[in-house]
Amino acid sequence: MTDLISLADDKFKIFAGSAFPELARRICTYLGVAPGRAKLGRFSDGEIYFQILENVRGADVFVVQPCSTPVDSNLFELLLMIDAFKRASAWRVTAVVPYYAYARQDRKDKPRVPISAKLVADLLETAGATRALTLDLHAPQIQGYFNVPVDHLYASPVLVEYFKQRKLGNLTVVSPDAGGVERARAFAKKLDAPLAIVDKRRVDVDVSEVMHLIGDVRGMPALIVDDIIDTAGTLVKTVEALLKEGATQVFAACTHAVLSGPAVERICRSPISEVVVTDSVPLCAAAQEVSKIKVLSVAELFARGIRSIHEETSISELFN
Repeated sequence: MTDLISLADDKFKIFAGSAFPELARRICTYLGVAPGRAKLGRFSDGEIYFQILENVRGADVFVVQPCSTPVDSNLFELLLMIDAFKRASAWRVTAVVPYYAYARQDRKDKPRVPISAKLVADLLETAGATRALTLDLHAPQIQGYFNVPVDHLYASPVLVEYFKQRKLGNLTVVSPDAGGVERARAFAKKLDAPLAIVDKRRVDVDVSEVMHLIGDVRGMPALIVDDIIDTAGTLVKTVEALLKEGATQVFAACTHAVLSGPAVERICRSPISEVVVTDSVPLCAAAQEVSKIKVLSVAELFARGIRSIHEETSISELFN
């Protein structure tokens, strides 16, 4: 897919933050446009410096920046960029956030804690974002935290197509916890596969314990579907539980490969056959050397979403 938007359209511009400029370049390649010109750096004291190097007055601007590690730095950089476009009289500024910061802190699950995901939405709007485009939010209801339109894409079409091509036979799709059942059910429906659920109890921050399996995986391969792999603790324990229940092989499909702390080492030691992720965030150097981790690109998915927003056409076809 090329030249989705005419190069003659000088009112359409895509700019990249420093979090993952390669993803923005891939998106621009699908759209047949060049990334916008800007200067992004830091002062000697660590403060972020940003300057737009071309005219954006009246332009439809898209700012691509996943808020991955370092989260706070990348988030604040995005806010400063949006503010600059607002003050440069851009017609519309869409925050393209493949990985949404603080999405797992979407409610008060303990006394006296913030609802951080809501604060991020408020910050983006205050900075000047008039629209947001994101991918596989940890909690879809985060869309309701915004007072501007939010287009929520799903990586499942990309991931499902890959596993269809793998032809793994009588596959069972597994949700690693109760919160991910809706996501796993949609995945299972597209693969025409049965669904199993792992009952997981979280005992501390980033520490969980697998309790028992609801469903049957005996004598068949299992596919764990999740939105985020962070420390990989849940993933590894789920793999062990599934193999103990008689699964022949275990695969994983995940949108956001955060892979913090001991995640890569845990995956390497785990008996999991393959972990399939997307390029919503840059893969850490250690993970790039692991053969069982495969990365699929969502650049075309975002390119089509950006095209639909710019041309004011329906985005719902991207959900299929």
